[in-house]
Amino acid sequence: MNLEFKRLSEIDTAELIALNTHPLVRRQMPLSSGDFGEAECREWVAGKEKQWQEHGYGPWAFVIDGNFAGWGGLQYEDGDADLGLVLHPNYWGSGITIYKEIIRRAFGEMGLESVTILLPPSRTRVKGVLRLGFQPDGEIEFGGERFIRYRLFAPK
Repeated sequence: MNLEFKRLSEIDTAELIALNTHPLVRRQMPLSSGDFGEAECREWVAGKEKQWQEHGYGPWAFVIDGNFAGWGGLQYEDGDADLGLVLHPNYWGSGITIYKEIIRRAFGEMGLESVTILLPPSRTRVKGVLRLGFQPDGEIEFGGERFIRYRLFAPK
C-alpha cells in the first residue's frame, strides 16, 4: 500500500462531497447533518486549512495507491489535538496503518504531549481504542452533542 498524506485543498471537491455524504460514513459522524454541497465543502476545507495556520496541525487527505481514501488527523479542540479518521468504507481496513502514521507524526515530528479522540456515547465498542493505549478522560459537549473523551499520552 502506497499511503500519501496531502492537504484537503489538493483533493477534488466532488470526492470530498462523495465521502462526507456517504450514508455509511455519515452514520459514524454525529455532527454531520444538512446539506454538504460545493459551497459547504469549500467553506469546510477553508476551515480545516485554517487549523494548520493557527495551530501548526490539522487534518490531511489520505491517498492510497493514488486514490482518495479519506481524511483526518489532528484538529484543535478546546486546547487538545483531537484525532479524527474518516475513511471511505472501501478503505476501512487501512485505518490502523493511517493511525500509526498520524501518531508517529504527532509525538515525533510535532512533539505533542498527548492526543485525544472523541467518541459519541452510542459508540460502545471501545476495546480497540483502549488497546491502543487511550484512557478515558471525561466527557465534552461539542456542537450540541455529548462525547466521551479518550487521551493517549506520548511515550516517555
